[in-house]
Amino acid sequence: MTKQLRRLSVVVLLMFISLFAATSWIQVAIAPELAENPENRRSLYDSYEVQRGTIFAGGTAIASSVPSDDVYSWSRTYPDAEMWAPVTGFINPVLRSSTGLEQAMSAALAGTGSQQFLTRVEQIISGAPARGSNVLLSLDPDVQKVAFDALSGMEGAVVAIQPDSGRILALATSPSYDTNLLASHNSSQVNAAYQELVDDPLDPLFNRAIAGDLDPPGSTFKLVVTAAALASGEYTPESTFDNPAQFRLPGTDNMLHNFDRGTCGPGEQTTLETALRLSCNIPFAMLALELGDDAIREQAEKFGFNSGFEVPLSVTASKYPEGFDEPQTALSGLGQSDVQATPLQIAMVAAGIANDGVVMNPRMVDRVVASDLTVQDEPADSEYGTAMTPEDAETLTQLMVANVENGAASGARIDGVDVAGKTGTAEHNPGDPFTLWFTGFAPADNPEVVVAVMVQNGGGLGQEGTSSGIAAPIAKRVIEAVLSE
Repeated sequence: MTKQLRRLSVVVLLMFISLFAATSWIQVAIAPELAENPENRRSLYDSYEVQRGTIFAGGTAIASSVPSDDVYSWSRTYPDAEMWAPVTGFINPVLRSSTGLEQAMSAALAGTGSQQFLTRVEQIISGAPARGSNVLLSLDPDVQKVAFDALSGMEGAVVAIQPDSGRILALATSPSYDTNLLASHNSSQVNAAYQELVDDPLDPLFNRAIAGDLDPPGSTFKLVVTAAALASGEYTPESTFDNPAQFRLPGTDNMLHNFDRGTCGPGEQTTLETALRLSCNIPFAMLALELGDDAIREQAEKFGFNSGFEVPLSVTASKYPEGFDEPQTALSGLGQSDVQATPLQIAMVAAGIANDGVVMNPRMVDRVVASDLTVQDEPADSEYGTAMTPEDAETLTQLMVANVENGAASGARIDGVDVAGKTGTAEHNPGDPFTLWFTGFAPADNPEVVVAVMVQNGGGLGQEGTSSGIAAPIAKRVIEAVLSE
């Protein structure tokens, strides 16, 4: 009998051990996976029993929670929703989805992140209601409004960043959408609103500043090619190139022209300085062929091309592909062929030049703060890498200043301020409207802000729209907004 009891005790002990191991596995090892499972409705309901934290930009609440009279307890509301949509995104239990910072910073906002552990313990001990943490952004509401208003009626994006820190001051896209419509708990209404946005041919759900269908950067990419030329040690601003009015792409019957179909200034030869100031295509195609696609790609990657970023929004990697043949290499010298870029990436190119050749990782979160004002996280500035020497950065800055003062980027001039800038006009299929670009910074001798502007569909003017006439003035307004503060 004693032997049988001993066996039964061992079996019961093993059962308890198995039960303990199983519950520990569920509660510890796979708890995050279960919590994030879209089919776990209990987890979904629980997440809405917590008052989600507020997202602040410059002291202004741009996403916050309000009581709800349904099973979800709380719902999200978004003031100035269209202006902030590419930043906040939305969260909705009906769609079981979230975007923007609502997704990227969800753990902090819901109070479930590792940095919120002690706060959760204190809330349990004190009996206080569970609350998420607030997220304080680097974005400036006044600058964001100027950028958003400047894009009104156009398809495009504006990014403004501080070159020495990487802090994002503005991130605006157009067309946009009302995130409040997608925060509703009425399933029929929210599904109808979402489907309407999906069906819209203008793609308002695209965050054109950091993602969506990327465009060629056009002549703004000539900054990268010039940087590669200077880094080689074989070129200076006075380096010369043949100056024909047309150029046959190697191995093809295709002829390349400068934008105005003429030569790059007078004379049989032109300089690198003149080619950049007047944004001539033929000299840069020649330069690209001389440098080779490997050298250009290496330089592009020093500025961030072919790399993704988390700001903490996910940024689509801009591309300078491998395997270009000679015609493609020539066209890549003017930001065409299969070269593609986000406005944020083009801003990083200008920021690297403005910051003595050092490229900073872009970011938009300054602090994560608990409801009791305890700072739980404070992301630090960080370097992505060095793209060029300070001497080459200074040379390229002066070339960009000339571009604005007496060149193709004159639309960005500001009285009393030296602006360094570069325009770009990306071509697509024959007859299609151009994509218009500008990037630059000011003041040129002590940069406070870098701006990149991208306007699709020729700004509504087809092929009559120009970068200096549309993109550069938008950048000018944003730069003035920053400098006036």
